[in-house]
Amino acid sequence: MPARRRSEAGGGWLDRLAVLSDLGRLRLLRLVELEELGVGELARALQWPQSTVSRQLKPLLEAGWLRRRVEGTTAYYRFDPADLDDAEQELWRKTLERISAEDDATALEEDDRRMREVIAARRTDTRSYFGRIGGEWDAVRRDLFGDHFFDEALLGLLPPNWTVADLGCGTGEIAERLATVVRRVIAVDRESAMIEAARRRLETHPTAEVRKGDLEDLPIEDGELDAAVLSLVLHHLETPGPAFAEATRVLRPGGVLLVIDMIAHDREGYRAAMGHVHLGFDEPTLAGWAEDSGLRLAAWRRLRPDPRGRGPGLFAATYEKPPTRRGPREG
Repeated sequence: MPARRRSEAGGGWLDRLAVLSDLGRLRLLRLVELEELGVGELARALQWPQSTVSRQLKPLLEAGWLRRRVEGTTAYYRFDPADLDDAEQELWRKTLERISAEDDATALEEDDRRMREVIAARRTDTRSYFGRIGGEWDAVRRDLFGDHFFDEALLGLLPPNWTVADLGCGTGEIAERLATVVRRVIAVDRESAMIEAARRRLETHPTAEVRKGDLEDLPIEDGELDAAVLSLVLHHLETPGPAFAEATRVLRPGGVLLVIDMIAHDREGYRAAMGHVHLGFDEPTLAGWAEDSGLRLAAWRRLRPDPRGRGPGLFAATYEKPPTRRGPREG
């Protein structure tokens, strides 16, 4: 929309200021400035219900901040600052600088990461315009074989003679996958309900064993494990340090610990709603706990966000227990 029509649609100056007074609308505008998006795509990128996206789009459209394009039954939205007059462009630029530099920066970074995954998904979604040709084989493959076969095949890269523990196993999902590829799996949890669920899940896997115990006092012998997994567990612990120390104890020299958890975030509601003690972790914090326990950080990477997920971003960190040092060779 040209700038002169934009001003007419936007009403008075205070009305235009009001548009930028809501962080949700600002987050939405940032995304559609970067890419033309549909309601469903915005919902996945922002982790909102589609009804919330539609509710936020309405005042932006009425104020003339957005372009709307319809293709078939789908409407796409785009924000172009060139449609604004000079004063409004300056207002948008200053507002964007402020929220990007303050506490909201983390949320904006997560929005950007999820949006990239949403855009990437267009290329493999056979229902989308961009995937009608190249994405057909992906849909056929999913229909024939499902989504999980590749993950299980990758687990086959683990040495088949290893003993691996799923620490804080919950219902045993990870332990079940491991049990198909390694010699022995030990699943540990402290909650009786989780133990019972894991036992039911693993009862057809003779190589899997479920043990009840705390992460700070594992029911595992010194050096019994080749590898261990701590998946979405550490944020429930008041002090993760002792869990790292116990993992170090039960790993053999040269053993590996895999930690999967949330990137540091600001969703305070998780403390009361889900019992989270820590709002995620950053790399230096975890590296410090591990180093104090005698482990070495081998790799740390942010996992690709799933556009269907509603939680914070995740990371995977790999730690190694140093091999036993040998004494000087005797001549």
